[in-house]
Amino acid sequence: MARRGDDSFLWRADFEKNVVVSNFARRGWTKTEGDDWNIYWANVYNVKQLFNPETGQRLRDDQLLNHFPNHYELTRKDLMAKNVRRYLKEVARDRAEGDAPIDDFVPVSYMLPADYSLFVEEFKRCPNAAWIMKPTNRAQGKGIFIIKKLAQIKKWSGGGGARWAGGGGGAAAAAAAAAAAAPKEAYLISRYIEDPLLVGGKKFDLRLYVLVTSFRPLRAYKYAHGFARFCTTKYTSDAAALDNPFVHLTNVAIQKHGEDYNAQHGGKWHVRNLRLFLEATWGHARCAKLFEEIDALLLHSLKAVQGVMISDRHCFEVYGYDVIVDAQLKPWLVEVNASPSLSATTESDRLSLLRDTFAIVVPPDFADPSYKGPASMGPCRPHGGYVVLYDEEAVAQQHAEEGLAGAAAAALRGRRPPSRGDSRSWR
Repeated sequence: MARRGDDSFLWRADFEKNVVVSNFARRGWTKTEGDDWNIYWANVYNVKQLFNPETGQRLRDDQLLNHFPNHYELTRKDLMAKNVRRYLKEVARDRAEGDAPIDDFVPVSYMLPADYSLFVEEFKRCPNAAWIMKPTNRAQGKGIFIIKKLAQIKKWSGGGGARWAGGGGGAAAAAAAAAAAAPKEAYLISRYIEDPLLVGGKKFDLRLYVLVTSFRPLRAYKYAHGFARFCTTKYTSDAAALDNPFVHLTNVAIQKHGEDYNAQHGGKWHVRNLRLFLEATWGHARCAKLFEEIDALLLHSLKAVQGVMISDRHCFEVYGYDVIVDAQLKPWLVEVNASPSLSATTESDRLSLLRDTFAIVVPPDFADPSYKGPASMGPCRPHGGYVVLYDEEAVAQQHAEEGLAGAAAAALRGRRPPSRGDSRSWR
């Protein structure tokens, strides 16, 4: 079988991006166009085909793929919002007395046209709020716009907004009308964060990278070299500026067309520099709390899909998280990208992200009998730019050890540790 450090290791890629190809070439790996690859940097369509049971294809033990089969449970905007909403309800229901609650970290959201009536009720409760509409399955800021009036939705839907709420004519007529009126693609509408934290008067968001090597057990790493992406025009919440993407949308694909765009730094700021700025303006303690809350947001989003994600042992995935911080220093999850652009602050950052990813997920030798996919390469340890975000097995082991230590301490004090089912806390 192939070894990580020799030319018998074969790679295939659907994207001929320099940052991907350069990483493969620097390792001395060999390109292939066939199905004999050891690692495949695939697009999401080909991943879907690989796991399609009708194709009869089965991955070998020495093959690695850069997406989980149903990654879209986290990376499609509507499914991410639905899974997080369900998870928060479950956690609140099962929360033990004394446990801290988990705050909402995704803005209030509805699917259109499916949730139109529910959205209208919420809109009437907050008539002055702004809402942002996004197509569920597009990226790079395409198709996004902001509204403050219901009439804007009706205009967007071609008048269908009124019919979504119901009407006469029978079920068949209503279904036909809805089909005719519905837009070509579903949209997610979310409360717009109208009071974002500003730096130099400009809005920004954070792009953070998270590597997941397994969902069961959950093993995740956070990349240290995230960055802030800035708008080129100073922020205003005035209604007249709602249509100005250079004020509201931080996507580089949009901002690079602005008159004030600086191609040298790309309107980006390393997260390290942002943290220094925030420490100087908000203090070390408050800034530390913010970044702890961001880590918690990343972890809870992964736990929200852990139960529905197919954790195939051949798979790993680098997710691109977009997080916005409001004026009260509360982080909000905007979306998660399955195929992030990998455009960090510098070329070396882009190369190091993939270099460190491959060092974690690719085994030294596929022939090692203990190797059962990236999930078997535990426990998680920091490597290069990656720090450990969460290792479920290590946490479980730590809790078990703490329980044994507590039982031993109780025995030394002459007290009985609680038996199974004993609800009393022992001191």
